[in-house]
Amino acid sequence: MGERTVHTYCRICLANCGLAVTVDEEENRVLAVEPDRENPYTWRDFCRKGKTAPEVVAHPRRITRPMRRVGDGYVEATYEEAIADIAARLTRIIDRDGPDAVGSYHGNPMGFSFATTSFWTGLLDAIGTGNRFWVGSVDQNNCHVVAEELYGSELVALVPDIDDCDCFLLLGMDPAHSRFNWLENNPGGWNRVLERQRQGADVILVDPRRSDSAAKAGTHLAIVPGEDWAFLLGVIKVVFERGWERPSTAVPVDGLDVVRALAAEADLGLLSARCGIGVDEIEDVARRFATARTAMCVAHTGVAHNEHGTIGEWLCQVLNLVTDRTDRPGGRRFERGYVDIGLVMKLFAPAGEHRTRLRDQPPIVGFHALAELPDEITTPGPGQIRAMLVAFGNPVVSGPDGAALDAALADLDLLVAVDLVQRESHRHADWLIPGTHWLEREELSPLLGGLQERPYAHFAQRAVRPPEGVMEEWEFFTELALAMNRNLFGKPGVNRFVRASRWLARRTGRPGLAMNPEWLQRLLVLLGRRLRWSDILARPHGYLYGEPRYGDLAGAIGHPDGRVRVAPPRLVAATRDALAQSPATDGAFPLLMINRRTREAMNSWLNESPGLFRHARENVLEIHPDDARAAGIADGELVHVESAVGRIEIRAEVGEGMRRGVVCAPHGWGGRVFDPVGGTGAEAFGANRNLLVDNRLLDTFSQTPRMNSVRVRVAPRGAAAPASAAAAAIAAD
Repeated sequence: MGERTVHTYCRICLANCGLAVTVDEEENRVLAVEPDRENPYTWRDFCRKGKTAPEVVAHPRRITRPMRRVGDGYVEATYEEAIADIAARLTRIIDRDGPDAVGSYHGNPMGFSFATTSFWTGLLDAIGTGNRFWVGSVDQNNCHVVAEELYGSELVALVPDIDDCDCFLLLGMDPAHSRFNWLENNPGGWNRVLERQRQGADVILVDPRRSDSAAKAGTHLAIVPGEDWAFLLGVIKVVFERGWERPSTAVPVDGLDVVRALAAEADLGLLSARCGIGVDEIEDVARRFATARTAMCVAHTGVAHNEHGTIGEWLCQVLNLVTDRTDRPGGRRFERGYVDIGLVMKLFAPAGEHRTRLRDQPPIVGFHALAELPDEITTPGPGQIRAMLVAFGNPVVSGPDGAALDAALADLDLLVAVDLVQRESHRHADWLIPGTHWLEREELSPLLGGLQERPYAHFAQRAVRPPEGVMEEWEFFTELALAMNRNLFGKPGVNRFVRASRWLARRTGRPGLAMNPEWLQRLLVLLGRRLRWSDILARPHGYLYGEPRYGDLAGAIGHPDGRVRVAPPRLVAATRDALAQSPATDGAFPLLMINRRTREAMNSWLNESPGLFRHARENVLEIHPDDARAAGIADGELVHVESAVGRIEIRAEVGEGMRRGVVCAPHGWGGRVFDPVGGTGAEAFGANRNLLVDNRLLDTFSQTPRMNSVRVRVAPRGAAAPASAAAAAIAAD
């Protein structure tokens, strides 16, 4: 035994960067993480998040044994004790109040583990609960809603064809930090956009903040937060009026006349006034986009996090469709991947009919909106959530009005958290269950194949073993279903099959005969009929199995007539309603707070990794000098930011990069990491700007909170009173 190099890929974000991991086999320790330059596809976005992953593996506060709450502290327990107690308590709650009395939430760190997510779904199906919540509801639901409306499937995603694009129209994104990745993976995406720019391509970035990306774009338009839809409708209006329309040649489209009529009704001057971008600038963008040889319009979270985020995403897609930029070279195309997504959905995720009991909302891609969770826990009545299972998630920090959710979690009969460390959202947990790090797992994520820019597959090798005695999450979920005597995946006979397969594995001495995630992975590859399992395993650096194709979107449309419905009646009606309304103002809260991401963090995790941050480990409030003077604050000063639902203390950063009337604070900060084993004090990092976000003000269609257009006021430290008792309580606890 000695040093060896393992080739795998990072599972922090969708970039899935290929990695070369050097390990000490004898000590079971990661020595170094570097980009795998033999990887043919994904390593070009390698960053400090992946490089410093060993810090998370060896976190000094990592949980390596099940921990049971006793009073205000925790004691170690065995898995047998944890599973027996949790199963018994869940069963009592279900018998008393029904399956919906058990709620669930999972976060980003689980999203790129097929084994964990599939068996998590299996456990929830065993329980029979419809009260399932997830992190995607705070940023990406608008894309799924629009995909369902236009293409008949919530899971249709269109990847950018960067290298042949002559005009990029980018809204609500900062690709210098996001690397051009969101719901799709574009390796080296921003650098390739800049290379296209050097070759003559036009780069137009629309964002209220002069970000690092905006500084390099050919044109930066500082839009009013939340008014992206008005800008896009103005561009579409000009396209129609100037005769630049070129309807899609890749897919059949219905409803163009309705969209044309809607655009004709809108007044360009009023749209300009709403979005804060001049009429001449809107006309100029429309000309450049529509007359370019190739072009794409892309909208990201800056659009999603608003009252009209779904309308904004819809109009982004409409602009591409009416100028023939969909599934065409240089535009955005459909990558079919190596599994049949439609078949997968029918087999493993059939359409759900569950609705939330208080707001009567349907699930989106199988999950409800996090914004509803506090009320679903605290409001008495049939279906009230009394137990929560939280896996690799930190919803108190990730979601809106975390103070309300924190208070709700404290009121549960049972809270079980599965994670590497005890985070803010786990502070009331009755049980802490150890999680495994992605460097400690081997797996294939077949469902991500359709989100890759090129036909690509990669089997992730395990670099190091989990800490001794730590059970992989899929095993824990399976054991819990067995202990509850409720069939995994909700299918009759599955538990008997699991037990029989285990008996056979023991009898033959072949562990692989016991049911495990690889069975599902192999099955999906087999049903996809595009790749062979052995071919994937034979390529440890990753497998580019084809070239990008155009024209596959037509075959993926889920509407019975096979046509794109470009004018969904409810989105058209909502746009007309928005046109009829004047933009809201509030003298008590005169500023709009927008969101942004931090390159070194991933939503609400990794802030505790010291190797990621070269400077202060806190977020700041960016503010224009004029607004700072009006508020009486100076650069570097600690200030209070207050909304109608909460208050935070954060350091001000005064600069010309912000639009007047707009302030910006990165999300994902303000949580704590606790020490249930050693009992030392919690570590805190930055301010939780989401405490200022109202969980009742949502995009009607996506149910996403308005995290990118929060009305606030800013004052010197000590000059503002707490806006809510709940926010003050969580800040002081």
